[in-house]
Amino acid sequence: MFRRTFWFTTGVATGVWATTKVNRKLKQLTPEHLAVTAANKAIEAGHRLKDRAVAFALDVRENMAHREAELDDALGLNAPVDRELPAVRHYTAVQNRSNPKSVGSDRTTYSYNRNEDH
Repeated sequence: MFRRTFWFTTGVATGVWATTKVNRKLKQLTPEHLAVTAANKAIEAGHRLKDRAVAFALDVRENMAHREAELDDALGLNAPVDRELPAVRHYTAVQNRSNPKSVGSDRTTYSYNRNEDH
C-alpha cells in the first residue's frame, strides 16, 4: 500500500512539475512576450553600442590632442616668436595682383563677358 501511495505521489508531482514547465515555456513563446524580449535586447544592444561609440570618440579626441601637441613641437609652433611678423596686406576685390601697375589705376572699360576670370 505504501508503495502505491509513493508512486502515485511521485507521478502527481512529476505531472504538476511538467505542466508548470510547459505552461511557462508557452507563455515565453507568445507574440507579446517575444516582442517584449526583442525590444529589451535591442535596447541593451543600443546602450552597449552607445557606450562603445562614446568611448571611441573620447579615445580619438585624446589621441588627436596628443598628436597635435607632437606636431606643434615638431614644427616649432609652441616656441616663442623671436621676430616680428610682416604686416598683413589687404587687397581690394577688383585689384589685379598679377599686374603691379594696376594697383592704383582706375578701370574705365568693363567687360560684360561672364566667361572671363576676374
